[in-house]
Amino acid sequence: MSTVLYLEPVGGIAGDMFLAAMLDLGVDAGALEEGLRTLGLDGWGFEVTRAVRQAISGVHLNVEVSANVPHVHRALSEILERIEASAMAPRAKVQARAVFEVIGRAEAKIHDVPLESVHFHEVGAVDSIIDVCGAALALELLGQPEVISAPPPLGSGMVETMHGRFPVPVPATLEILRDLPVRFEGQGELTTPTGAGLLRALSRPGPPPPMRLQRTGYGLGRRELPDRPNVLRATLGTPVETSPDVWELAVTLDDATPQLLGYLVETLLGHGALDAWVAPVTLKKSRPGHVLSVLVPASEREQVVRRLLSESPTLGVRAWPVQRTVLDRAHVEVDTAHGTVRVKIGSLDGETLNAAPEYEDVRARAEAAGVPFKLVWAEALAAYARRR
Repeated sequence: MSTVLYLEPVGGIAGDMFLAAMLDLGVDAGALEEGLRTLGLDGWGFEVTRAVRQAISGVHLNVEVSANVPHVHRALSEILERIEASAMAPRAKVQARAVFEVIGRAEAKIHDVPLESVHFHEVGAVDSIIDVCGAALALELLGQPEVISAPPPLGSGMVETMHGRFPVPVPATLEILRDLPVRFEGQGELTTPTGAGLLRALSRPGPPPPMRLQRTGYGLGRRELPDRPNVLRATLGTPVETSPDVWELAVTLDDATPQLLGYLVETLLGHGALDAWVAPVTLKKSRPGHVLSVLVPASEREQVVRRLLSESPTLGVRAWPVQRTVLDRAHVEVDTAHGTVRVKIGSLDGETLNAAPEYEDVRARAEAAGVPFKLVWAEALAAYARRR
């Protein structure tokens, strides 16, 4: 993964908005058109202008189709044949086919017909074919970045289609985006079936990774929206490798004795672990077992993993990075009736939030004096409170 393309459908997403955002990112319009001409579709051209949506400047793209070109209802097979016969790069062909197949499967399910019987109406028109194939070509011209998308807003209301008046979001959009995160908000049709197909086939949902920003493009929708800028924002960047400071390791054990578990916790704490704990669980076939978890700094991760593999009966170790918010720590000494005890202080921005006597100090004073542990603990806390 050399680059990441992060999509933010602020005002939704449609095929023309995606292409417009790619042009604003710097994709060469001439190279894009040259590749699309090999599809063998006549009577179309790009109209590219700059415009503003709620004070955000970007590119508006319109695929102009000649009035002499009839509106044809194309079968999925015909569209796929055109893509295969074109001079598009192999990866771009795969991506364009994937978008149309996603939309085709949704249409087949909605209309309860076999996939091979699906005929596209709006999506089979020249401008929609150009939008979809143009999106695949644009990604090819960008070097095939990994595409990640934020949840799109779907809109509301009613829209006129070749099938009649439909509620927004239209059934095809909902079917295409099934199982993906979306937002039911906004007025009008904000995410079209073509836009939904692009998200489903070409991107994955999620937040962007840490990255060094290169450039940002804005693809503009056709109308002004009352509650948000009608833009699709596309940000291109280079991922920045980040090494987590702390890892959590875990092993699941179904044949460890209590003695071994206790030994493992003590041993791991003595060999680089920041913390270790054991939790009882019920495993498959209703067998009782334990999960041994360990918190380790990144520098000690491999050493602790090796120790888990060598000293426990596990066959594998799970690991994931952990983010921590840690208080500043310090020690103060307080005098009790049974001797000096250190108290650990936890503070944030100079404010003390926690204070606890050190276990080993309290234990030593209690054993030496022959008094209860809890008595020395209480004396240490009281002495610290007086000191403050």
